[in-house]
Amino acid sequence: MDVLLKIENLKMYFPLRTVLIRHKEFVRAVDGVNLEIHQEETLGLVGESGSGKSTIGRCIVRLLDPTEGKIWYRGSDITGLSRKALRPLRKSVSIIFQDPYSALNPRMTVGEIIGDGLKHNSGMSSREVKERVQIVMEKVGLLPEHYSRYPHEFSGGQRQRVGVARSIASHPDLVVADEPTSALDVSIQAQVINLLEQLKEEFQLSYLFISHDLNVVEHVSDRIAVMYLGKIVEFAPKDQLYDNPKHPYTIALLSAIPIPQVNRKRQRIILKGDLPSPINPPSGCRFHTRCPNRFEPCDQIEPQLMEATSGHMVACHLHTGSANLI
Repeated sequence: MDVLLKIENLKMYFPLRTVLIRHKEFVRAVDGVNLEIHQEETLGLVGESGSGKSTIGRCIVRLLDPTEGKIWYRGSDITGLSRKALRPLRKSVSIIFQDPYSALNPRMTVGEIIGDGLKHNSGMSSREVKERVQIVMEKVGLLPEHYSRYPHEFSGGQRQRVGVARSIASHPDLVVADEPTSALDVSIQAQVINLLEQLKEEFQLSYLFISHDLNVVEHVSDRIAVMYLGKIVEFAPKDQLYDNPKHPYTIALLSAIPIPQVNRKRQRIILKGDLPSPINPPSGCRFHTRCPNRFEPCDQIEPQLMEATSGHMVACHLHTGSANLI
């Protein structure tokens, strides 16, 4: 499959305010990530809160300027583009935000919100923008009379449909879906997920689907990357990851998924301790402070993401030959 977007050694550090400038500290939100998204693929990105998932999505759409690394879109480096040079990209790469309440401007009508990007980046006339917006509203299940209403007049599910409509109005190739269902009720989550899948088929979209809900990610994704403290620790096709997880962190995450049968339970793996601080991450493997399988090299040598089986990448000394060192 053709590579639509490629990330190389992406780093995003946020400086902390401090009195002593010489000793400035940084939050290492993303610390050396490599990813590829193929055309018409849904790539799932999972991990705990604070692992850096949303930061990657914001870097891709250039809401954040990466500290280091490269972002390639259709073979072109978009990392250092100016705001003016980014305008063509705005039509091709869009984002659905997590919170449908704070993501919509309360002073703008639904028609204005959905058509705002088209108005500034497409060169379309006001009439053409309105026609496109009305078509897109119908696609996502909004009614014509919703065009002139304001966000406060809608439910959470309807607001997220407005967000989805805004993201596809310019007919993009790639949509970054940043936890698009986490703020919704379960029944509404299913509706939004089905809507995203229908739109993917109709418009030949690619998704970066960011979520902490492993059931949802399994349902929508083709391949899945697992993040921990700014790093990718496992990356594999969906079936391989769920049937044969290799990294201890992934195994622990999957053990938390409930089985919808009365007499069946998973053996739950409870991780001890909290996620370490991204300001001062542990040496060696970042997961070693919580890992039930840690051994001598784990706190000294950082494991690299390597192929354990065909198409299945893992960053763990248990699968990279380092276990032979002891």
